[in-house]
Amino acid sequence: MTPSTRRSYTQTLHRLLRALGARTPLTTLTPDHVARAFTTAWPDAAPKTWNRHRAAVRSFTDWTSAPPRAWLETDLSSSLPRHRESGAPRTPLHPDEFARLLARPDIPLRERALWSLLYESSTTIAEALALNVEDLNVEDLAPDRLPAAADLLLGLAAGRTRGPVFLSDRRPAPSRTPGPADLCPDTGRRRLSYERAEYVFKQKTKPLDPSGRGYTLHQLRHARPR
Repeated sequence: MTPSTRRSYTQTLHRLLRALGARTPLTTLTPDHVARAFTTAWPDAAPKTWNRHRAAVRSFTDWTSAPPRAWLETDLSSSLPRHRESGAPRTPLHPDEFARLLARPDIPLRERALWSLLYESSTTIAEALALNVEDLNVEDLAPDRLPAAADLLLGLAAGRTRGPVFLSDRRPAPSRTPGPADLCPDTGRRRLSYERAEYVFKQKTKPLDPSGRGYTLHQLRHARPR
């Protein structure tokens, strides 16, 4: 399992834990309990996102049911149907729409830096969120490569020398403090999660999307003519 997959699965399980109740004994859970919590936590998830969350539960079930633990005898994902992922191409966000979005005064610096980086480079969403302050260098931030993102990234990282570039809004609770690699030593905040980054982008782009659902970060990556 790659570090990004491990991080994604951990975020899924933490969200599910909140939906199920942190004090609920593991041995009392049933597939139906998990299915109800799933539909509460991710009612509008795209098929690919739903299946990724489902895979996290299956992986957890495999781990808890294997010797020497053998805590579970039931696959907790058995009541979660796999959603069919459409192979139809998705319409990218139009460059003019993105320019207007970026100019809005209600868009925070973190979002403008992340969105500009994805728009102007070939960086994947996982790579962008995994970026650390110490990874930023003059060559990568050349204005001819990242005309908007360069200054935004430098502004976002100003005053920090280590840790994740993109940070969550709040410090994590003591019981949910991540490892040193995902924690900013200067602010105490954790690395921004994919789920949160995706949610914010969808919410901010709902007025631009004819369907009213909002665009995805994947669509943003393919918005700029190459």
